[in-house]
Amino acid sequence: MTSGRLTFLMRLSSTLALWALMLTTVFSGWEIGFLALLGFMALRALWEYYRMLEANGIGVFSLTGLICAGVLLFGGFWFIRTGGPENTKDFELLVPVLFLITVFTRQMFRGTSNDPLRAMSYTLFGLLYIPWLFSFVMKIIYLTPRLECGMTTGQHYVLYLVAVTKFSDMGAYVFGSLFGKHPFAPHISPKKTWEGFAGALFTSLLCSYWMYALMPQKLSLFRFDDLTILGLLLGFAAVIGDLAESVVKRGAHTKDSSAMLPGIGGTLDLIDSILFTAPLLYFYMRFVLGAG
Repeated sequence: MTSGRLTFLMRLSSTLALWALMLTTVFSGWEIGFLALLGFMALRALWEYYRMLEANGIGVFSLTGLICAGVLLFGGFWFIRTGGPENTKDFELLVPVLFLITVFTRQMFRGTSNDPLRAMSYTLFGLLYIPWLFSFVMKIIYLTPRLECGMTTGQHYVLYLVAVTKFSDMGAYVFGSLFGKHPFAPHISPKKTWEGFAGALFTSLLCSYWMYALMPQKLSLFRFDDLTILGLLLGFAAVIGDLAESVVKRGAHTKDSSAMLPGIGGTLDLIDSILFTAPLLYFYMRFVLGAG
């Protein structure tokens, strides 16, 4: 078996296992289960980001960053659950303020970095890039009204988000592997091609229509125009999200964020595209569809 085919099979197996976990969580309607799954993924991805930088000799305040990420995610969940996504604005501003106060106080009494400004910048960037952007997945869950029994309904839009994003990733990989000849962004990732980019848009658009055909009542906010716009928009954002992580990995001189998931890499490699697609879906639902 060729290495390319083996990589594809390992990636497919990892993706199917994660889909099974996602589907189980989504259709259970268990809110704490959502929090546990999303919180673990975000914190694990942030830890991988800090570990990549530290392995390359770049100092970061990893423990402080992880604690602040936990506060952002779990505190944000409480505010969202009690008052809706709009209720988190001030709290999200509080977390970076507390981070800066903590780090500057630490430097006053126990300097641990030869370049504290650089360490603060990389640490704060990680907080914004991973847990803050990923928290929009949680916000989507509470954008739509609950059922009479109290169960949330927004998790079906999260399922739509993940499906379209992952189909974009898979389409880029398959079309790029089969037909890729023209480099898309060689200075960032030499293997990315325009053929792969076209494949990403094509498969994300098809998945957008397919998901609505599977559960039209669960995605009742969407109309045909929305499915078309979101299919293309999320497909494009997924490609940019994947390239964004390539920029981070290139800066850290590493190939994968970790080896946790066969054929994929680490948790950051798994969610990199969702970090960009989740905020776009959230704001589209808020400002175009009037949800929330």
